[in-house]
Amino acid sequence: MKFGTSTSGRAVVAVAVISLLAGGCGATATSVPATAAPTAAATAAPSTSGSPATTAKVTVCELAYYTGSFAPYGKALTNDVRFPIEQIINLDPPLGRQWQLISEDIGDDHEGQAAKICIEQHKAEILVSIAHQYRTYRDYMIEWWQENDSPIVPSVHGGAIPGNLGGKAAEPIFRAQGLDQALGTYGSLYAESIGAKNIVIFATQVEGFQLAADAAEKAAGILGLNVLARLDVQPTQPSYRAEAQKIASLKPDAVIVQAGSTESASIIKAAAEAGLSLNWVGETGWAEAEFMKTLGTAPIASQKGIGFPSFAPNKSTPAWAFFQPLWDAQTDKAYDANGQYAFSTYDLMVQTALAVEMAGSYKASAWVPAMFKVGEAPGEICYTYADCLKLIRAGKDINYEGVTGPGLYTDGGVNAVTPAYIPFKADGTTGEPVLLDATKGLQIIDQIKTEAKCTPATPPNKCTW
Repeated sequence: MKFGTSTSGRAVVAVAVISLLAGGCGATATSVPATAAPTAAATAAPSTSGSPATTAKVTVCELAYYTGSFAPYGKALTNDVRFPIEQIINLDPPLGRQWQLISEDIGDDHEGQAAKICIEQHKAEILVSIAHQYRTYRDYMIEWWQENDSPIVPSVHGGAIPGNLGGKAAEPIFRAQGLDQALGTYGSLYAESIGAKNIVIFATQVEGFQLAADAAEKAAGILGLNVLARLDVQPTQPSYRAEAQKIASLKPDAVIVQAGSTESASIIKAAAEAGLSLNWVGETGWAEAEFMKTLGTAPIASQKGIGFPSFAPNKSTPAWAFFQPLWDAQTDKAYDANGQYAFSTYDLMVQTALAVEMAGSYKASAWVPAMFKVGEAPGEICYTYADCLKLIRAGKDINYEGVTGPGLYTDGGVNAVTPAYIPFKADGTTGEPVLLDATKGLQIIDQIKTEAKCTPATPPNKCTW
């Protein structure tokens, strides 16, 4: 989606972006193939449309969170990727080639190593979720893309990457959920919307969380909120009681938390035990079951509010009517169809496949312009993979509208979403989204966003951030 006027003349859309997983990536890179039994979708006969040069399976290699700080998310996040492949795409795969998912563990600090294994050993044509450690191996990727025009890179967890990187054939990254800085911005925007005047910012020292916390602090200043203190702590501390006591002494109206599910739940529990009753504004990782599993429902009733800024699905279109029952029919899922990771990953992978079919190739130079084209007007609006695929094969231009919203991206390959605050109810389930002021949020993000400094401006280049 375009924010302002792009050089390519795409539509101006006043919608703000928000990211999903504000955390670090890495650990010993161990290949962990997806183990789910193949469904009927996975074994369906491949289409011959497009006359591909080969019918060999396409390796989709996911940078996965099976060990390290985000291990509790690993299984669920892999299922988010597996679902659209097995249940949707492989029923009639683009260019007649089935997709095969492999998950490569990145742990806490070996994302680059895992990416190289995906590319060099697994020969991945699709690399899913380049993320927070991209800066450490960007030079390798730029050189590889320059020499091989592959792989293509849909990313669910790329919110820490500056918004001016990606969206180009020489850097073919498209992000599902926006920027981590938007997440922090919307934390402050929600705090302002409920009348908070004095806030505390609590964050663990993980790059994505620090970016979001920085944004929250800057946005608070623009919105006229008083930041009483910012508490930056190490992740996985045995206790956060000292920090809870510090918050108690400051008496804030709200606490903006940028931390993993376990740390977040621990600080809230410690504060509740200290007798505090506050508004807690978190991050999208709280949507994962691990957060409520650690917190329990008891502290919810004692607090003024517990919830997190995120984004809401569009439930008014045929895209939701198709996706929701299919997703919720799964017996082994971590969250229902409202889960942000579920529907945003679904849309990203579906649009990736549609762009491959339109491009007639898995080469980045062909896929990138098609990725923009399949989600833009003009074109016949379509809401499901099968319907859109049929139109593409009939030679029609399409305009994909998904569950996340319009399939539009910035010039840097960042998707647009509808920002919202998701509250927790007394029983630990999430309530109806409270929509936030997207226009105001966008204005703030434009003032505080970080961009990479690159020489030359377009890749292949060297960038710092």
